[in-house]
Amino acid sequence: MSTVIVTGTDTGIGKTVFSAGLTRALGATYWKPVQSGLDEATDSETVACLSRRPFLPEAYRLQMPASPHLSAEAEGVEIDIARLTPPLVEGPLVIEGAGGLMAPLTRQHLFLDVIAEWKAPVILVARTSLGTINHSLLSLAALQSMGCPVAGVAFVGEEMADSRRTIAEMGSVRDLGRLPLLADLTPDALTAAFEAIDVAAIRETL
Repeated sequence: MSTVIVTGTDTGIGKTVFSAGLTRALGATYWKPVQSGLDEATDSETVACLSRRPFLPEAYRLQMPASPHLSAEAEGVEIDIARLTPPLVEGPLVIEGAGGLMAPLTRQHLFLDVIAEWKAPVILVARTSLGTINHSLLSLAALQSMGCPVAGVAFVGEEMADSRRTIAEMGSVRDLGRLPLLADLTPDALTAAFEAIDVAAIRETL
């Protein structure tokens, strides 16, 4: 089994849409270990709709749209890190993290701690808007400090060529391409837009 982890510099930056495009491009199965917030479509449901690929049930489904540790506490749930071991599937597995790398799963564990244990290549999804250089380089430093293999950075948003080049050069990481914001978010539109992503480079890391 080949696993790739998708994380982001923050929440709400487009990593679920990116995960859907990647899941479809790789012919993969998708897994979101921890889902916080159930009032709207879950990330698994969104990915299934956009990728038309199978997904695995979450280890934890938490009602409150908040950091996983807070959502779990509100429901009297204790997240057991041992339950977050990647499941075995046929073919590639795309795992999407919750929030950013430093999102707490418990009062003792960050999502970064779990990612480091998985020892799988990580794709960092970053905005192209103001502040992305700082957020991206901090996230890359955190990944590298934990010995996580980084496949590269994928950008979401309008083109910001200097920011992309600066992050790639100063972070010593590959630029995997840019996914534009899609006004018409459909499976076909996402597939077409995902041609700008270097899927071949991602495959090399699996």
